[in-house]
Amino acid sequence: MRQTSTLPSAPGMDPAESAGSPLVQGREFVWADADFARVQALIYQRAGISLHDGKHAMVYSRLSRRLRETGHASFRDYLSWLEKHDGPEWQEFVNALTTNLTAFFREPHHFEILSSHLRSKPAGTPWRAWCNAASTGEEPYSIVMTALETLGAKATFKLWASDIDSRVLASAAAGVYRAENLKGLSPERLQRFFLKGKASNAGMARVKPELQQMIEFLSVNLIRDDWPFRDPFDVVFCRNVMIYFDAATQRRVLERIHRVMKPGGMLFVGHAENFSESRDLFTLRGKTVYERR
Repeated sequence: MRQTSTLPSAPGMDPAESAGSPLVQGREFVWADADFARVQALIYQRAGISLHDGKHAMVYSRLSRRLRETGHASFRDYLSWLEKHDGPEWQEFVNALTTNLTAFFREPHHFEILSSHLRSKPAGTPWRAWCNAASTGEEPYSIVMTALETLGAKATFKLWASDIDSRVLASAAAGVYRAENLKGLSPERLQRFFLKGKASNAGMARVKPELQQMIEFLSVNLIRDDWPFRDPFDVVFCRNVMIYFDAATQRRVLERIHRVMKPGGMLFVGHAENFSESRDLFTLRGKTVYERR
């Protein structure tokens, strides 16, 4: 049998809410199932992200910071205020609920396939690529490092790197990393592509300008229709993004990606993503690598 609290309701609180009070939960803010359901609906509407029911603790932890920052005493008040205002807090809301796990040359087989693909066309061929989950920059910089290693210093290679999270995008554009986060890179790559920090910047490293000049960082929401691209891409990295979307949203985003790619272009996806049901759009060409039909 489910037990219910015998504690009295707090002043001004519905009895139904008292079981979810901070006193009972040991939490700073009241956190009810209704609050989580509202967050689920809002992040889905705004970013297409489907939060499953096991994300209660993560959502509470991350959005509690927003309540403190904005001065709201409850999730109910914060979410009601958010719904009534179309200002910068929406970006903070999205930033708080997006996950950014990344590393240089993560899933290394993808960069081997990319290098092979870049060698498949005559020297001097211009390349256009898009990385649509740039996070803090490790993935886009890995892409352009691969391009320079494969095509040479005079490579005609341009990468558009986007993310929905404005904070990580700013970090990516800065291109500054802790030396400990570069341990997986070879000494040759470290010497060729990074500047070692000195004095007050000891223990840090910055990517060289030649890498930054090959990338345009920009904010793109994948579920919106306002993608700013005019010319089609030869390569698209969309890794570990679709796992946050439901099947219908995945299909819509794949159709849009298909429209901004050249026939024969390569789509790189995450290790847990499978789009075999979209064979009309893409053909599997390797481990989590698809060719645009």
